[in-house]
Amino acid sequence: MNKLTGLKPHKVFEYFEKLSSIPRGSGDMKKVSEFCVEFSKEHSLKYIHDDSNNVIIYKDATKGYENSPTVILQGHLDMVCQKDEGVDIDFEEDGLDLYIDGEFIKAKGTTLGADNGIAVAYALAILDSEEISHPALEVVFTTDEEIGMCGAMDLDMSKLSGRRMINMDMEGESTITISCAGGSDFGVSIPVVRNKISSKAISISIRGLKGGHSGVEINSGRVNANVLMARILDKVKNYDGFSLINISGGDKGNAIPLMSNADFVVEDTEKAVEEISLYAQLIKDEIAFREPDFKFEITVCGEKEWNVIGEDISRKIVYILLCTPNGVVDMSKEIDNLVETSLNLGILKTEENEITLLHTLRSNKKSALKFMEDKLKTFYECIECTITTGGHYPPWEFKSDSVMQDKYKEVASDILGFEPECVAIHAGLECGVFSSALDGLDCISVGPDMYDIHTTSERLNIESAKRVFDIVCEVLKRCK
Repeated sequence: MNKLTGLKPHKVFEYFEKLSSIPRGSGDMKKVSEFCVEFSKEHSLKYIHDDSNNVIIYKDATKGYENSPTVILQGHLDMVCQKDEGVDIDFEEDGLDLYIDGEFIKAKGTTLGADNGIAVAYALAILDSEEISHPALEVVFTTDEEIGMCGAMDLDMSKLSGRRMINMDMEGESTITISCAGGSDFGVSIPVVRNKISSKAISISIRGLKGGHSGVEINSGRVNANVLMARILDKVKNYDGFSLINISGGDKGNAIPLMSNADFVVEDTEKAVEEISLYAQLIKDEIAFREPDFKFEITVCGEKEWNVIGEDISRKIVYILLCTPNGVVDMSKEIDNLVETSLNLGILKTEENEITLLHTLRSNKKSALKFMEDKLKTFYECIECTITTGGHYPPWEFKSDSVMQDKYKEVASDILGFEPECVAIHAGLECGVFSSALDGLDCISVGPDMYDIHTTSERLNIESAKRVFDIVCEVLKRCK
């Protein structure tokens, strides 16, 4: 603690550091939710704490703002927990190890959780202040946003009277987000039968890819480790005796996998190693510009008895990983440079009796999202499997007559010296859930400069965090 002492605004970074000391990975919301409840009690603020661990905190308007429209401030409590190999941290018990690196705040060996801890810190600092002028506030902290916006989907929206909202879950002070994609999760479970075989085995490890957010970075050319592994295995899948032992990569549906592992057997081990070594090096040279830190390791394990997956299913698994749709599917014809539809094979996991896959689907159009689900269902007819879909969340459609857009642009121009650009994004935001439930909601999404979210390179620009906080406070002041 106290790594951020001296940074301004003091309360923002004080609360950000407190949040960083609390485990708050998606699905582990109790402690951070209780922290927000205790904050409400300590400040004598009315609150609601629901069964999904969402927290709504209410604060009365300051003097002179009693008749102004209520404003909702919103962010999510959970973070994506990723760590570098060898980092000793238990995300269910341990806080993050923050440090300052020049102009940035980072966390040693892990994701930083500025997505979306900075929004929570902003809101707590505003609730804590007696100096900031504002209308009546409804501060909404939702849970499990990173795994399907579960908290927002469960929230009782009737508890909100506001129809103006500032969501603070974006990265980049030079933009105001005004529309976003909807999405869903598409899960596949493939049963496997194993048999024992005495043989040498080959182990392949892929490391060093950039990974990244599967919405924000899906069109940046970042390589999906699971798809890349399939590309390598395709060179040997038709060898005699090819049988998988394990193939796994990625642990978050909304993060592009940055590592993957595969273990398999073939009859001619020496020839297989030679072939995949040459091909992996070819790939390394091919993607060097966009993935400069990519590395692979190929190891031969000594002869022993292995519990392998049957040859036919093993080959079909490689085929599926190689051919399944992945990445950008379609670009918008209405908004320049906007990815309209995409999907990401974020999780691949091998267990004793099944192999599971999770695709995260996104689209700014409901019909396109449904078509992609139908297309995947048709594709997976090539193999015996069980399909599940869930985590559906709606897109957020553009509002042309937005008061909040105009106020934010006006204030940001004064503070930044330029007018932020209004953009639509391909990532999902809780704004879609709120706007679909609150008729007439006037909403914007903003945030400071952050980079490489959902990766262990995640970093928050300190001065940008201050500027955006100042903008939000001034917008509230002008909502009279």
